[in-house]
Formats: sequence, C-alpha cells, structure tokens
Amino acid sequence: MTQNVPSPLPSLVPETAPFTEEQRFWLNGFFAGLISLDARGVTPLSADQAEGLLGGGAPASAEDDDGGAPWHDQTIPLAERMKLADGKPLRWKMMAAMAQQDCGQCGYDCKNYSGAIVSGAETRLNLCVPGGKETARMVKALYEELGSAPKTAAPAAPAEAKAAEAKPGTSRDNPSTAKVLSRTLLNKPGSEKETWHVEIDLTGSGIEYQVGDAFGLYPHNDPTLVEQVMKALGAPPDYDINGRTLRQVLTDSVSLSPAPDMLFQLFSYITGGDRRKKARALATGEDPDKDAATLDVLAALEKFTGTAPDPEAFIEALDPMQPRLYSISSSPKTDPNRVTLTVDTVRYTIKNRQRLGVCSTLLAERIDPGAVLKAYVQKAHAFALPADPNVPVIMIGPGTGVAPFRAFLHDRQADKAPGRNWLFFGHQRSACDFFYEEELKAMRSSGFLTRLSLAWSRDGDEKIYVQDRMRETGRDIWTWLREGAHVYVCGDAKRMAKDVELALVDIVAQHGGKPGEEAVLFVSDLKKKGRYQQDVY
Repeated sequence: MTQNVPSPLPSLVPETAPFTEEQRFWLNGFFAGLISLDARGVTPLSADQAEGLLGGGAPASAEDDDGGAPWHDQTIPLAERMKLADGKPLRWKMMAAMAQQDCGQCGYDCKNYSGAIVSGAETRLNLCVPGGKETARMVKALYEELGSAPKTAAPAAPAEAKAAEAKPGTSRDNPSTAKVLSRTLLNKPGSEKETWHVEIDLTGSGIEYQVGDAFGLYPHNDPTLVEQVMKALGAPPDYDINGRTLRQVLTDSVSLSPAPDMLFQLFSYITGGDRRKKARALATGEDPDKDAATLDVLAALEKFTGTAPDPEAFIEALDPMQPRLYSISSSPKTDPNRVTLTVDTVRYTIKNRQRLGVCSTLLAERIDPGAVLKAYVQKAHAFALPADPNVPVIMIGPGTGVAPFRAFLHDRQADKAPGRNWLFFGHQRSACDFFYEEELKAMRSSGFLTRLSLAWSRDGDEKIYVQDRMRETGRDIWTWLREGAHVYVCGDAKRMAKDVELALVDIVAQHGGKPGEEAVLFVSDLKKKGRYQQDVY
C-alpha cells in the first residue's frame, strides 16, 4: 500500500497537526499538487496554513472525518478495506464495505449510499451489486451494530436535485419506459465474443442524458429458467403472490442468481440433520461443499431437493430484481431521442447447465425491436468531458469500454471541439473484434481523432494490451499530460483499470522524471483535479 511508504517529498503538514501518519502522507501529496510545488526547497506549512487549505482546519467531528478514505480503491480486497477503516465511525466502515466503484447502480456513490443507510434514509442493504454477497453480508453486520444508536442526519439534497429525481426516468426508483429500436452484432465471423450495438428510442419517455451517463434497464428473467425454478419448487405457475402469479413474480420481480443467504436460511428452517448444518453454513458465508460460488437459485433448489418451501416464503427469501447499468455510447447532440448501448452477451456453463446474463441475453435474443422496457438514466459521478473544448483528451477503453468514448467523440465532433483526441482500444482479434471500425477509421482519416492506438491480444504469439501500447507511446502521453490532457479509463475495475493506472505511473516516472512515490502522487493529483476519471465495473 502506498500509504505506508515514506514519502520522498518534504513534509508540508506539521507534525503537531491532528492527523495519523497515513492522513499526513495523503495530505502532503494533496497540498503539493494543490499549490503546484516541485518538491525542492519547500518550507513546511504552518498549522494555520494547513488548516486554511483544509477549509477551516480539521473536520468538525470524527463523524465527518474519513481520513482521506484510503479504502476507496476497487482493487483492494474487502478484508483489507475493513482494516483501513478500523476505528472509524460506522459511516466510514459502511463505505469501506462497498465495492468502491462509484458505479451508481445503487442510485448513489459509495460514500452517499453508506451515509444514507447510517442516517436511516435508505433501508435497502443489498443495492451494491458489484460487491455481491460479500458486501451485503458486511453491510448487514454493520447495520446491526447501529442498534439504537442515534442516526446521523442525511445530507440535504438541493431542491433542484429533488425536483429532477421526481421526473420519470431520472432514477432507479422512478423509471420511465423506452422502446428497443434495433440491435446490430459488432463482431465478425471468427470472434469468440458476442457484442451488440443496441439502439433505444426515447421519444415520449422524458429521459434526457449527457455523455458519460449510464443507462439503466430493468430486465426479465429467462422464461426457461423461470419454468425450471417453478418445477423444482413444485408450485403451480398461477400460485397467488400478493395479487400476482408466481410466474409473473419470478419473471420480473426477483433475482434468480446468485442464491441469497436468506434462501439458505429458509432451507435451514425446514430441513434437518446434515442438510440443516449445510444450509446454515451457506447462510453465513461458509462453503461446505466448495460450490457456493456456483449456486444460483435453481442450483440451490436442486442441492436441497425434496425440501419444498412455501412459495410465498420462497419469494420473500429472494433478492429483488436489480436494474443493469450500461455506459451510453451515443451523444444527445447527434439525436436527443435515441440512446445506444454496447453490450457483451454473457453466457457460460456450470455443471452442464448454461447460465445467462439476465439483461445481456434479453437484449441479444429474448426481445424483438419494438419491445418496451423500464429504463432510466444514472447520472455520472465525476465522469464527463472537460468544460473547455480545447483541452486534449486521452481515452482508454478496451472491449465494451469503448462505449463512453464513442459518445465523447460524437459529442466533441458535434461541437466542433478543437481539442485533440487520442483513443486506446483493444480486444482479441483485429479481423473480427474491432468495434465501430469504420467510424473510428473515418474520424482518424479526417484528423478529428488525432491518434488511434490499437491492441490485439490474440493476433500473434505475444498478447498485447492497451497498457502495453501506453508504455510504447509513453513519451507522447507525458507530453499530452504536460499540455493539460485529461485521461479517461473505462472497463474492468480489478484488472484492466489497475494495469492502466500502473502503466501511467510508470510513464510519469520514466518520461516525467518523477521517481517512484512522486509519480504515484502525480497520478493521485490528476484524480483530485478531475484530470483522471474512471468508469469501471
């Protein structure tokens, strides 16, 4: 962890200031970037100066002090994040339990979702989809610690924000409806992937968006899977569940993957012996048969076959259907009544049964053009083009990570923005996995797309990734950074985004002449200034 490595920079925060070693380290980097110091011959700040830069000194209370949120890194395992939050108030422990992606799928960012739970404004504890069961268990445990402790006040939302959320299509809790227009396969023959360009009509929906935003869709479960679950449950499709049929509820109201802890808890109530012990173990996160990660709802029913719960109790034990978010790949400046998505179809096999991504396969094969779905826009959390159209941008998005950058390019093209544009794109094979090839090559030929750097992992004996192309062009990347470029990254949070950031640190160290820790601080400062933004999942 970089927080534990002594900084080569002179200390700008006095030893008498009321901060831990990790907080002082972070603040040194923050202040250095804030006042553009070059780390040579710098006089440490006085306590008054430090307080002034902090906007009035140390936080008003321990409840307000997150210590720089050192856990706010999606690549850090949950156990380590919780250690970093040890000793902090429950608000910050709760934040550390989140997936740290600020993806917005819960309707908040990580900080505000945890704050809403602790304040009592939000009672749903399982909205952090990227965190999965691990996050849900930790959030539940922390919630139980709240007990009868007084709730902190939830941050007051601005009146305009409240008004905006009241409009249909502006939040997961207030969706509108939109019509699917078309889908086009982006892969050519020979590809191992299946990726679709999906166009959706917003006419009459009231939905508005900007580039960088995500589009939320409420999917339906696969009818075949629904039938299999009802058969395993031994209940008729028309069984009444609060005025709806069992089939209807299983289709659009509950998640059928993965099997939640509550379902295993239910099994433990209605079975006995070793099966009860096994169900209890699964309900608490143990893995007695080394198969917990593969258990969706159907697999759980089959594992405890013969244990037939009451259908209503069964439904109550399942998690609610969560919306799926996709990065928007179009600009409203091209057509405000149309939004496009770039969607990888998810299919995989476990124990001879094919598992399906619930929303990706819905869009790919289970609905036809003209179908209407519940939809909304999730506004971006710090992922947007620079306000100044003259600022150069470097965009790094392999695979479907290219989606928001296609939107960025269309937006800047519509504005005739003079700023330079550099796109790093990669996938498996150039012949069949070059998404939007004609568009991008046309932009490159016209000079609008200043540079296009491509990386193909299966075209030769050596696997080439976008971070490899970054290192190859490191001197030019450093030049762009010196000239004020903003860097954007979209894609996998735990692998690609981490590798890209490491590559950028290496580039800053090698071509910027900033050794080790100083290069890390430089990249950290880019983030703080909004010049390094990520849309990761």
